[in-house]
Amino acid sequence: MSHISFSELKNWNQCPFYHKLTYIDKLKAFEGNEYTAFGTAIHEACENTATRTDDVEPSDFFLQAFEKEIKKLSNIELRKDLIEEMRTQGAQLAPLAIPALKDHFGDFTFVSIEEKLYETVSECSDIDIKFKGFVDLVIKTSDGKYHIIDWKTCSWGWDSKKKNDKMITYQLTLYKHFWSQKNMIDPEKIETHFALLKRTAKKDKVELFRVTSGPQKTQNAIKLLTKAIYNIHNSNYIKNRLACRTPWGYCEFYKSDDCS
Repeated sequence: MSHISFSELKNWNQCPFYHKLTYIDKLKAFEGNEYTAFGTAIHEACENTATRTDDVEPSDFFLQAFEKEIKKLSNIELRKDLIEEMRTQGAQLAPLAIPALKDHFGDFTFVSIEEKLYETVSECSDIDIKFKGFVDLVIKTSDGKYHIIDWKTCSWGWDSKKKNDKMITYQLTLYKHFWSQKNMIDPEKIETHFALLKRTAKKDKVELFRVTSGPQKTQNAIKLLTKAIYNIHNSNYIKNRLACRTPWGYCEFYKSDDCS
């Protein structure tokens, strides 16, 4: 194992044996659906709007990106009515993202877009491993603060429970830690935010909220990361039977020969 990503950490935390099947044994797991296609297309539209590398309008760019992602899902049965709704919703949503940042932060400059993290996890001194990730957006405001922003697509929004879920917010905690390490910037000068892009909301379609990551929370996130690394490195794969059923249904390996 040369690196670990946050999504890999999240899957390991959910069920170490699921991590083994998907990351070690390379068995086919979830490959995407209409919702992931929508999310990818909106991300690309936001990135293109920020960079302005061409004259394509955000709504048109979204539609092109969405069609490309849908074509990748040729092996699964798709809901045509949902796809048509998403075309309309995404075309309306895509032009709102960057203006929402300006309303929220005021004057700012773009620092980086889709910045790659591939930083040594120094806390695992006896294992040579990197933390890998991509930071959606970093901006710098007039007060000298850096702001790490992660786009998240959703239906109508997140409730307070989800906004405070540690396994959701740890993503930004770890991004802040390793982005600070990479760029040699004081963590005190870095703030982190989720930007919710709401597909079905009637108003406030873009919502930004800050995720705080002080020293204790950062320490907790790093502790979980190193725990995962050491267990994966030592091939400790325990089945979490409580994770067989999720709010979205059963694990794809539930009662399969691979997870017998």
